[in-house]
Amino acid sequence: MAKTKTSYFCQHCGYESAKWLGKCPSCNEWNTFVEEVVEKASARVPDWRSAGGAIKRTSKAAAIHEIEHVEESRLVTPDSELNRVLGGGIVPGSLVLIGGEPGIGKSTLMLQLALQMPGIRVLYISGEESEQQLKMRAERLSRGAKANTYILTETATQNIFKQIEATTPHLVIIDSIQTLHSAQIDSAPGSVSQVRECTAELLRFAKETAIPVFIVGHITKDGAIAGPKVLEHMVDTVLQFEGDRHHVYRILRAIKNRFGSASELGIYEMQGTGLREVSNPSEILLSQRENNMSGISIAAMLEGMRPMLIEVQALVGNAAYGTPQRSSTGFDTRRMNMLLAVLEKRFGFRLSAQDVFLNIAGGLRVEDPAIDLAVIIAVISSQQDMPVPATIAFAGEVGLSGEIRAVNRIEQRIAEAEKLGFETVYISKYNIKGLDTTKFRIAIRPVAKVEEVFQAVFG
Repeated sequence: MAKTKTSYFCQHCGYESAKWLGKCPSCNEWNTFVEEVVEKASARVPDWRSAGGAIKRTSKAAAIHEIEHVEESRLVTPDSELNRVLGGGIVPGSLVLIGGEPGIGKSTLMLQLALQMPGIRVLYISGEESEQQLKMRAERLSRGAKANTYILTETATQNIFKQIEATTPHLVIIDSIQTLHSAQIDSAPGSVSQVRECTAELLRFAKETAIPVFIVGHITKDGAIAGPKVLEHMVDTVLQFEGDRHHVYRILRAIKNRFGSASELGIYEMQGTGLREVSNPSEILLSQRENNMSGISIAAMLEGMRPMLIEVQALVGNAAYGTPQRSSTGFDTRRMNMLLAVLEKRFGFRLSAQDVFLNIAGGLRVEDPAIDLAVIIAVISSQQDMPVPATIAFAGEVGLSGEIRAVNRIEQRIAEAEKLGFETVYISKYNIKGLDTTKFRIAIRPVAKVEEVFQAVFG
C-alpha cells in the first residue's frame, strides 16, 4: 500500500512546500500554511475527459501569420448590464469567476441568467442548495419554467462532467467552486488544492469544448476572493458583485477581463422578484437631492464607457477634539487630503482645525480624477454654508497649484448633464480645443483656475 503523501499549501497564494513554514516565500504572508493530503501522481485521473470519454486533441506549433482569425459570435444575454460588464456578451469557451459577500445576490444573478437565456440550454450546478430550494427560488423570480434550464445538485467533478455529456449544455454555471471536490485530490472541499484542481479541470473543459462556464466564488473577510490567488489568474474574467445588504442597489464590477474593458460596471436594484437592471443610474443617484442645501455638488464622471452624474456630499465643522477628523466614503482619503491642502495653501481656507467628512452618494466607489472640482466646491459650500445651485455640474481635475486640468471624453460628460436637465457645466479651458460647443444646448463654462469657479458659483 502506497504511503500517504502530504504537502503544505499557503492559503493566500497557493504556494506548495514540503514542510510547514511560518512565512510564505511567495506572498510574504505569515501563518498561512495548512497541511493537505495529496495523492501520488501515478494514481491521478488524467483530467475531465476520463469522465466524458472525449478524445484528446493534439496541438502543434504554427506560425502566427498562418493562423486564421475567425470572429466568434458572443452569446448576447437579455441582461444588458451583464453584457456591458463582459464586453458585449459571453465569449464561447470563457471561464468567468464572480465573487461577492454572502447574501449579496450572486446566486440570484446566476439563476436569473440561467432562466432568461432564450434558446440556450443551461446547466445550473449547485453544491449549496437542493433542487427544491432552487425551484422555489426560480418561482420567486417569476421567470416561469424553462424547458432548456437544467438543475444539478452535485459536488463531485467526475459526476458533473458525466451529466454535462448527457445534457450537452451551451452554458454551465457552478455555484460555488468552494463546494466542489475532485477525486484527483484527497483534501477536503474548499481547500487550496481542491479549488485549484477543480478550476483547472473546468478551464480545460471550457477551452476544449468552447462552452462558457460561470463560477461563483466566496470572498474572505478582507473582501478578496477565497482560495489561492492563482485562481484569479487562471480564469478569463473576474467579476465582483458589491453593495450593502441593507440597501437595494448592487454593483457588478469587472476586475479582470481578457475580452473587454476591466473598468466597466453594471448597476442592479434588488427587488422581491429578483434583480432589476438600472439602465440610467444618474437619475437614481440624483433623485434624492434637495435644493438650497450646502455641501452638495454634482460631478460628471465616467465609469468605463458609461458617463454618470453623481452627488458629492461634504460636511465641514469645527473639530470637537484636538485632532481634526478626515473621513471619506467612496473616495480616496489621500486624494481628499491633497485637495484640502490645495485649498488651504493656495486659497487661504482654514481647514486644518476643522473636521471634514466626504461621501459619494449611492454607495459608489469613484476613482475618476474628474470629480476633484466637485469635491472642492462641496467642501467650500459646506464650510461657508452657501448652497450650490442644483442646475450646475462640474468636470475637472485639480492640480497642486490650483489649476483645473483637462479630463478625457468631455463630450460624453456634457451630453449626460444636458440629458438630465442641467443648465451649466464647468470644465477646464484646455478641454475646449476641438470641442464643438454649438451642438449642446447646455451652457459650457471653461475655467482655468479654481478661484474662477468660486467667483462664478458663490459670487
